[in-house]
Amino acid sequence: MALQPLIAILGTTGVGKSNLGVELALRLSRGASSHWKGAKIINADSMQVYTGLDIITNKIPEAEKQGVEHLLMDFKKPGDQYVVGDFVRDALKLIHEIHERHEIPIVVGGTSYWIQHLMFPNRLTGPNAPQSAANSLNSSDCLPEEPPSAKTNPDEAFDLHRLLCLLDPPVGNRWHWRDTRKVLRSLNIILESRRRASDIFFDQSRETGSCKPRFRTLCFWLYAEPSRLRPRLDSRVDEMIRKGLLDEIRSLRTIAEAAISRPTFERAFRCCSGYKEFNAYLTSPTDLLFKEAVDLMKLSTRQYAKKQISWMRNKLHPAVLQANAEELTTPLYLLDATGL
Repeated sequence: MALQPLIAILGTTGVGKSNLGVELALRLSRGASSHWKGAKIINADSMQVYTGLDIITNKIPEAEKQGVEHLLMDFKKPGDQYVVGDFVRDALKLIHEIHERHEIPIVVGGTSYWIQHLMFPNRLTGPNAPQSAANSLNSSDCLPEEPPSAKTNPDEAFDLHRLLCLLDPPVGNRWHWRDTRKVLRSLNIILESRRRASDIFFDQSRETGSCKPRFRTLCFWLYAEPSRLRPRLDSRVDEMIRKGLLDEIRSLRTIAEAAISRPTFERAFRCCSGYKEFNAYLTSPTDLLFKEAVDLMKLSTRQYAKKQISWMRNKLHPAVLQANAEELTTPLYLLDATGL
């Protein structure tokens, strides 16, 4: 049976993924073939599923959608759990419905591992991590990018190890809490696959061989030269602040105060660049703390973009190559977004 079509638009923050998705959807609607009648967009950004966070998550403004329907966006309350397995389940249902209407689904977002799990089946099968894993790890930037120093930051190192022991006791008991590199890697395995590292170690050969695609996916990877992207991201942070970013963060802090599980809530929304960076300023406002918060937010945004590139280069791209080993089912095009 022939694979059904899918378009996937990936890339770092700030390269124009949302606008390209709208443009493609409009072109497909205007120049529809005899079989395909148009297109709809499915959001694949783990933070844009939440309502009321338009600025901090950089949602596309309503006017810029130009009437194109965006699905899996603005439908969960802040603090509600929504992880990769939920996304894959919901997206598959929507893709089936879109195909039934003879339309093309366009998946757009910066949470690349969500898109990868959607494109390739059997990556979430097998023994799942405990339910607390899904609650604690919501997206790839919830964990530190680098392992904390057990010497200079023992509290964070110990907290990471305690989390690993809760989610995957066999591996947690194997590593010492001071071995932060191995602890962080084991947590990232749970985050990326929603499986315990101990389970994956057991049947890793079967897991890594599963790259048969669900769809005939046309992938567009938008890439901008870092030297040109950096000032663009810095300017976007300034614009977010002008639009009312701090008011959104204050609202999130209020919701966190009332949340039943405040640590889980705050761990999830620390992933939003700006939430943790402005914490000190909003607690005790001074001009110096404001400047420091802005600088930290710009730095974390650039680091997040670097992490997104790393995932696509080291995780998604090899999976695509393997999927195309026998037949070109998943063409991937690198688009230069440097001058946008």
